[in-house]
Amino acid sequence: MGTTGEDRSLLLPGESKKIPFLGEFSLQCRLRYGQIPRLAVLPEWAEKTDKRDWHVDFVVKKGFDIALAGKPSTSIVDAPVSETVAVCPLEFDGMKQRLKVSEGDIVRKGSELMEDKVHPAFKLRAPAGGKVVEVVRGDRRFVEQIVIAVDPASEPEVFQAFPAESIASLNRQVILDQLVATGALSLIRQRPFSGMADVAVTPKSIFVNAMNTGPFQADAETVVHDDPVGFQAGLDLLIPLTEGAVHLCMGENAGETLKAAQRVTLHHFRGPHPAGNSSVHIARVDPMAPTDVVWTVKAVDVVVLGRLFLDGAFPESRIISLGGSNVKPGANQHYRVRMGGDLKPLLEGALCDGEHRVVSGDVLSGAAIPLDSHLRLRQSALTVVAADCERHFMGWTMPGLLQMSFSRLFVSSWLPWKRDWKLGTNLHGEERALVLTGHYDKVMPLDIMVDFLIRAVMAGDSDEAISHGILETDPEDFALCDFVCPSKVEVQAIIRQGLEQIAEEGI
Repeated sequence: MGTTGEDRSLLLPGESKKIPFLGEFSLQCRLRYGQIPRLAVLPEWAEKTDKRDWHVDFVVKKGFDIALAGKPSTSIVDAPVSETVAVCPLEFDGMKQRLKVSEGDIVRKGSELMEDKVHPAFKLRAPAGGKVVEVVRGDRRFVEQIVIAVDPASEPEVFQAFPAESIASLNRQVILDQLVATGALSLIRQRPFSGMADVAVTPKSIFVNAMNTGPFQADAETVVHDDPVGFQAGLDLLIPLTEGAVHLCMGENAGETLKAAQRVTLHHFRGPHPAGNSSVHIARVDPMAPTDVVWTVKAVDVVVLGRLFLDGAFPESRIISLGGSNVKPGANQHYRVRMGGDLKPLLEGALCDGEHRVVSGDVLSGAAIPLDSHLRLRQSALTVVAADCERHFMGWTMPGLLQMSFSRLFVSSWLPWKRDWKLGTNLHGEERALVLTGHYDKVMPLDIMVDFLIRAVMAGDSDEAISHGILETDPEDFALCDFVCPSKVEVQAIIRQGLEQIAEEGI
């Protein structure tokens, strides 16, 4: 993708003619994949090229970076101690619940709380020892949360631990058995459909995402630098799980800890959001056919996996980011939070006055959660913005000096200043007829015609949706389409509906 019209002629040794670069591959990428042989002496024209491209494999041009106020700093502090922990079974999609504990039971860290009826080997385990104080049930009596009062004196259950130097040579089945038995398999996602990885399938490659460009996601370098041994161990245990390569994708300004990763293939990307999405990485590095299977995992989760195999237990805590316009100045940073811990003590002292919307993840593709929520297993970021319901006088007919505009409707978008915007939850309108505007194509770097894909899904035409490339995507890839859509259409929800329909029908 992105190479249409590119001149693929080779530069012979000693030849110094200029080669036009019309595609999105940088010079470094063409050197890597053999389109240009490496030279001991660079030609004269190379000295005049953009020096930023020499260490960037892929340059993504389509997209949009939202300048939001409240970016987290890279400092790490300890969050207030949580007296309770919780497991949220609903985040484990497709699980047929069989509860193994009841209120009042005493459990140890690592004890079984729930198992899957269809796959009994898959367990949900306690993130800390103590007493089960509440089992929260929702619709159709599905268990939504299991809350445990923490007992600091409780002894943990220990799983098998491995020396760091032996992890890369472990048997694939040994790794999978421990991932399944501990519930950590849910940290690894499978494309297509972005569900939990299927142990019965061997992926053609595994992608580790170390550059999520979504607003205010946990910084990969910050998390990995805190535990480089755990990170490398996590990468090593991914190697036996695939017949292909493990691809570590990072930004152009990645830190030294990420660059020092061993026994994996490194790729550098540059560009606006969604350049950091795994779908973009897969499309550029190892494109998928409809029948291919690829696994993805976040770099911040690789640390958790590595520590599980090194210590034989889940880590006591994990690092998350806290950002957003409604976070007090100085409180927007990274925090070390107990696994499954209560987030209320952290948020109560960090938020400004007013109505808040707390989002698990980034504001574009995350989910709203209550203030008194507990940390989910796959959660690595918290974003807090204003719950804005205010109606603005004359709306879009005003000049908009202090309002953000992607379509350059307001005067602010034509002024030379750069500022961070305090955006809230206000949609500034209601859902309208879906019309062709071209906005989607400006923020979609994948080779997909978004307007036609949306119509195919809404019409229930799975074959048409597949032909438009829906299997190569994840709903998060359409988050900017939600943001820039003048019709206020929930594009992510439509794509999720289409993927669920195809998964149910079968490819």
